Amino acid sequence: MKWILPEFIEDILPGEAMRIERLRRAILDLFFKQKYELVIPPLLEYTDSLLTGTGHDLELRTFKVVDQLSGRMMGVRADITPQVARIDAHLLNRKGTTRLCYCGSVLHTRPATPAATREPLQLGAELYGEPGVSADVEVQRLLCDALKIAKVRGARMDIGHVAVFRSLVHDAGVKPELEAELFEALQKKDVPALRSLTAKMKPKTRDALLLLPELYGGPEVLGMAARKLPPLPQLKSALKTLQALARACPIAASFDLAELRGYHYHSGVVFDAYCEGLSGPVARGGRYDDVGKAFGRARPATGFSIDLRSLAAVTPGK
Repeated sequence: MKWILPEFIEDILPGEAMRIERLRRAILDLFFKQKYELVIPPLLEYTDSLLTGTGHDLELRTFKVVDQLSGRMMGVRADITPQVARIDAHLLNRKGTTRLCYCGSVLHTRPATPAATREPLQLGAELYGEPGVSADVEVQRLLCDALKIAKVRGARMDIGHVAVFRSLVHDAGVKPELEAELFEALQKKDVPALRSLTAKMKPKTRDALLLLPELYGGPEVLGMAARKLPPLPQLKSALKTLQALARACPIAASFDLAELRGYHYHSGVVFDAYCEGLSGPVARGGRYDDVGKAFGRARPATGFSIDLRSLAAVTPGK
């Protein structure tokens, strides 16, 4: 039948559409009150700019088409965050701190989770030009305020920092091929594979990498990490940032020092927000200072994006 939609692509009917729209307006109003300015990037871009600096995983999630006017390859955005980074770095070109927000549909080649839509409605906020931990605290508090507006139950944050792993492998001079294998093992929490991959490393590095999967839990794991991991400058700085976030986070927070989501895209803190009623994260964020460099202007950057359709689905009073 010609009118059947593709798998994991759905219409949004009036009741749900109105819930989503009310939530969109309320959260954007929150952003506006905090001096975040709205931008609306295009749905399509040339892949040269759309995928610049974003890593292999985003490329696999991006639908690609040939532009009939130029013959060049274009992509349908799978994530709005890199587009906003391009706007900040290349079009606005401001000095000092810039706060931007957005809301729009993105398209994924495959659903992120078995029951997810391939057309999420992404709403987010990004803060540019501020390298300090105060910016990370600001965006996490802003996300918590957005979840409060949605009145979700059981909101919690899972926080990591890519510099923990990165500093260990770089200090040990690990080659890129082995670094990629270690990354895969940590992502899967595959301790036997991790033992095999680290067998020939120096004891200091081996013991530290094998400890990472165990460093998961409340703020107490940060103290354990400070005692048991090597006192590398970048690693110590990462733990200091995480400790500041632990003190400032207004909702329950856990820490996972083996979390490497977006390893080739993020440059510091990474975090996921969860709530009752959803098996996966309702929002994701982190620091990505290196993305603006690809657009000709390196800028400190941190922010988050909310899956608005998922958030609306668990908002009380449906």
